[in-house]
Amino acid sequence: MLAIVTYTLDHPDKGLIKYRDRKRYLWMMSVLLPLTPMLGILLYFQTSSQWTLGVPLMISYILIPILDWVFGADSNNPPEEVVPQLEVDPYYRLLTWVTVPLHYVTLITIAWFVATHELAAGAMLALAITAGAYSGLGLNTAHELGHKKSRFERLLAKLALAVPAYGHFCIEHNRGHHRHVATFDDPASARMGESIYKFSRREIPGAFKRGWMSEAERLTRLGKNPWSPSNDILQSYAVSVILQGGLILVFGWIMIPFLVVHNFWAWFQLTSANYVEHYGLLREKDDNGVNERCLPHHSWNANYIFSNVVLFHLERHSDHHTNPARRYQSLRNFEDIPELPNGYFGTYLLAYVPWFWYKVMDRRLLALPHIQGDLSKINVDPAKRTAIYAKYDRGQTTALNV
Repeated sequence: MLAIVTYTLDHPDKGLIKYRDRKRYLWMMSVLLPLTPMLGILLYFQTSSQWTLGVPLMISYILIPILDWVFGADSNNPPEEVVPQLEVDPYYRLLTWVTVPLHYVTLITIAWFVATHELAAGAMLALAITAGAYSGLGLNTAHELGHKKSRFERLLAKLALAVPAYGHFCIEHNRGHHRHVATFDDPASARMGESIYKFSRREIPGAFKRGWMSEAERLTRLGKNPWSPSNDILQSYAVSVILQGGLILVFGWIMIPFLVVHNFWAWFQLTSANYVEHYGLLREKDDNGVNERCLPHHSWNANYIFSNVVLFHLERHSDHHTNPARRYQSLRNFEDIPELPNGYFGTYLLAYVPWFWYKVMDRRLLALPHIQGDLSKINVDPAKRTAIYAKYDRGQTTALNV
């Protein structure tokens, strides 16, 4: 039987404070989700139908959005007084640690299955996309680990990033995205009127360039060559070469197209997250041109219970950007902040159909309390500026946010 853990504090003003994390053991679902592709393979062995190999994709993009709608949102926060106890509870960090090797298990298993079974081209494509989608979860695991100060957790983050071959992510994310989030200059912040496909062409190369430049600058300050073994990005990519090169060596040429699709779709999952997390949001500048500090209303939030417990609370993104070092179990909800219409998986599908995304999200963006229809407070795509202002501008004095 699972133990019930109660955090208590005798507060001098508030008296005895007690808190139980009702989702404590539900967080195990974040550990198990990367293993979901095994279900498709198991069903194939039981039925011999290649159609069953698509079940994990249906779980991600159909079942989870439905479960988000069924179970609804959870806006509860842990009392701030007991957050220090939550933060040091080793149970929560252990869950993130044990998730890292599971990303390797899933990729290697799917690669073995592809290489050893006669599959139709469609089935192989579905498996490559499935592998990429669930390796993309490794970016989420690395995201949680990479924000921590522990050298061990940062090592685990590099190992998680090696699975989808995206070793620059934590460097770029921590030193670049968090500094420039919700500004026109951030390649990882989407602009109003910018489709996810246009955004991906700016975000993927832009993030790599910014990550590499940041790490090169750090090493140069230390008097080291950017191409030295001390480069954190190269360390992760070296593991990627060993892992993916090993798969090609062991399983043959079929791994090349498989890994190309796998890597791209894993990267695109991060792009999808970045796209929905800050769409159109803009930090204001003071008279000296300095951006205001990042506040909760500079990120789109989602409190949907199911997708949060399978994503280590990634969707409480507003608090994450306000307090990046907080562990997932302590992240809070805030009142009157941007809210997505579904959890991430459902919102991704919305983003993949640009006209539908604009129809739902543009008016939601304009209606935010801190914007109230003022286009000067929105990060607008310059190529769509004229059309957007013609459609939504109500005659207020506006300034170009470039």
